[in-house]
Amino acid sequence: MALPWLESLLPAGLISHAAATAGEISGSPRRTAFLFIPNGVHMPNWSITEVEGQRQFSSSLQPLEKVFEDVLLVRGLSHRNAKALGDGPGDHARSSACFLTGAHPYKTAGSDIRSGLSIDQVLARSSAGETLIPSLQLGTEGGRQSGNCDSGYSCAYSSNISWAQPDRPIPHEIQPRRVFERLFLKGPAGETAAARQIRIHRRSSILDFVREDAAGIQRSLGYADRGRFDEFLSGIRDLERRIDRLEELDALEKQEQGLTQFEDLSPTNYQEHVRLMNELMLLAFRLDLTRVITFMWSNEGTNRTHPHLDIGEGHHILTHHKGNEGQIERVKKINHWQVSEFVRLVERMKEIREGEQSLLESTTLVFGSAISDGNRHNHDDLPVIVAGQGNGLIETGRILHTPNRTPMCNLFLSLAQAEGQKIAQFGDSQGVLKGLKSGS
Repeated sequence: MALPWLESLLPAGLISHAAATAGEISGSPRRTAFLFIPNGVHMPNWSITEVEGQRQFSSSLQPLEKVFEDVLLVRGLSHRNAKALGDGPGDHARSSACFLTGAHPYKTAGSDIRSGLSIDQVLARSSAGETLIPSLQLGTEGGRQSGNCDSGYSCAYSSNISWAQPDRPIPHEIQPRRVFERLFLKGPAGETAAARQIRIHRRSSILDFVREDAAGIQRSLGYADRGRFDEFLSGIRDLERRIDRLEELDALEKQEQGLTQFEDLSPTNYQEHVRLMNELMLLAFRLDLTRVITFMWSNEGTNRTHPHLDIGEGHHILTHHKGNEGQIERVKKINHWQVSEFVRLVERMKEIREGEQSLLESTTLVFGSAISDGNRHNHDDLPVIVAGQGNGLIETGRILHTPNRTPMCNLFLSLAQAEGQKIAQFGDSQGVLKGLKSGS
């Protein structure tokens, strides 16, 4: 079981006497996460304006007011290769396939899929061999990797944003339990589903296996680190219990529905599912198990409902509102919730301390979609929010207005070069993204 950042366990040579005296301990690795939301947003309600020196947040972005100093709202970014370019309908499939690749996917419902290498995999090269997991792919909806899902485009395009090769998407994991196991414990090779269930039920907690070692470590820690360590262990226990509780409730609900084979089905409580995955993401970063994560909050084109918001209609159907005010209000409500959950994640990252800086300060979060307005299916002026400072890469607390149709890949190129990747272009980039820091 890996440990979080603890000052007491740092090698003495890592901290200079002057830095220790001043309490200025740095050196946290840069982490990057890409958070994908489906179906675009209601763009007329995606704005922050200045009125007499005061910021006015539209209802969809109102949650950002609490963390505005830690975010950068970017306007004007575009994904040209998500457009039809002669291929006809299929904007949803092109959106997810292009989101992190900047590539125009080859239109096929067969096995001859082709998109491009995604930026998360480029970034993963920078920490190759330094972390247990090169990159982590998370989601909340399973998806087929073949067949027709959008106007002649393979389901592989709608269900993936991470691509190891132009013809090889990396499927995401939707089960919180499996993600937790990947971070902490694995069964033997070739383990059957039945054997896995028995193993899980027989163990009570990962903490029970490390209790003695944990007690020994705690005795060696300073006062401040003891508090951090207690908080860390309590968080692990709480996360396990939340996963257990979600699985128990899902099992009861699915049994009532007459479903007996449900181990690989997605949890039914969507809000709790998103929150659990966010907590697992924080855990993976905090333990430096990986430095690159992608999280599809839902597959592109999803028609899932939002019962936690009292919205029973499918999301995709609602976005095709054709001016219906009732549908528009429900889309705005979904967008407000999405931004609220993003803000919740930002706040959690800011709470986690690594010496004198927070986890948020060493991280770059890119939140958004490759569809702008869900009703129009356009791919210009995308809804993109960047949070965290990325170890000094980004100056937050601003709105960055880029020239219209600036390639989103300019942002990706900036991230890659900041990690030391010696590349001059990524996707359809035209250079690095200017303005990530004031005056740059």
